[in-house]
Parts: sequence; C-alpha cells; structure tokens
Amino acid sequence: MAATVRQRYRDTVVSILDRVLTEQSAALDAACDAVTTALATDHLIYVAGSGHSHILAEEVFYRAGGIAAAQAILDPDLMLHLGAERSTLLEREEGRAARVLADYPVGPGDVVFIASNSGRNAYPIEMAQACKARGATTIALTSMRHASAITSRHGSGRLLYQVTDLVLDNGGEYGDAALIVGHDRHMGPTSTISGVFILNAVLAEAVDKLAAGGVDVDVYQSANMQGAEAAAEEMIRRWQSRIRGL
Repeated sequence: MAATVRQRYRDTVVSILDRVLTEQSAALDAACDAVTTALATDHLIYVAGSGHSHILAEEVFYRAGGIAAAQAILDPDLMLHLGAERSTLLEREEGRAARVLADYPVGPGDVVFIASNSGRNAYPIEMAQACKARGATTIALTSMRHASAITSRHGSGRLLYQVTDLVLDNGGEYGDAALIVGHDRHMGPTSTISGVFILNAVLAEAVDKLAAGGVDVDVYQSANMQGAEAAAEEMIRRWQSRIRGL
C-alpha cells in the first residue's frame, strides 16, 4: 500500500534529522563547545531570526526544558503578525539589524545563533556581522541546499553562512517545502522542525557536559507542573535583570 502524505512527511523529517546528526557532527560539536564555554563563563545564548525563523528564537526563550540564559532577539515588525508581506519586505532592509541589536547587550563571550533558511536577506546577514563585530561567536542555522541555489540580496553580495563563525545546515530542500502533493504542489516545510531539534539538542548537550563537570545551569521547568510555579517565579527573579522580556 502506498504511503500516506503524513507517512511521507514523517519519513522525510526523520531522514533530515538523521542526516543532520551524521553529516553535521563536527559542526554540532563545535556549536556545543561554544555554548558550553559561554554558559560556563556566565555569558548568554542569543537567537535571532525574521519571518518564520523568528519561531526558533521564541523556542529557546523562557521555555520549559530550556536554559534561563537564552535571549530571543525579536523585532515585532519581522514577526508576521503586524503584516506578513510587510515583514518580508522589511527583512531585506539594510540597517534594520543594527537598530534592533541596539536593545541587546551582545558582547564577547556570548553566542548568537542566526536562523534564516535562505540566508540571503539583509537582516540576518547584518545581524551576524554586527554580533561578530561585538566579539560574540556567531552560528548560522540555514539550508545550504537553498543557499547554494540563490544569490544575496545584501549590498555585500554575501550570504549568511559566509559571514558567521560556524554554520549548521538544517538539511532542508531548496524552497523548504519537502513534499509534492496533488499534481505539483510543494508542501511540508522542514526548517522549523529541524531548527528546533538542532537548537534544543545543542543546548541540552552543553548542559549535560557542564553537569558532568560539576557546573549547574539554570533550566526552566513548566510552571504548570504540580508545585513548580514558585520555582519558575524564583528563576525569573534571578534572571530578570539580564534577560529582556521576562
């Protein structure tokens, strides 16, 4: 019997995650080492993205099962809810990243993940450049298959993966949609699923490595678990002066 669309989608996602683990092993190790060093030295992990990539920044921020030292870099104008088409146009605007970053004290010792499936627009490219100029370690989370098929929209002519210290390939198809449905419709995007997996895997592995060395890292637990609300409130109090948006 032919596989259903949901089975094909599941198989595609699993195949991508397996390829990420095998083909990106060295890059994942390097990213984990950078995060481990940052957390061990009391620095922050930042995640930036525009359009649907902003979901990855929200994923690590104030997250049950996530580290407290994670800061989402968010610009409401690039988060779709104030106008989806407008967001698409604004992420191409040169100079916006610097204005957004002015509200975040990224500096030496910090790690910044910049998520962009194509990596061709001004916002992620300039975000990476600005964070790198401040001395932070920058990590692109992008699709190399997509990036290899397009040109930059930035004045430098460069793509995101060309301006960061490290690159993590999300394993996605050109155009992100990984399934052909009906006669010729492309659906089933994978960049969010893969990106969330990569980020959470790297952060969890870093915390595990630190724990093995006797270093404890603040990790949020769900405030909706029985008896957990007080602990969540205490965690917020500890980090409120350092993390924007708590």
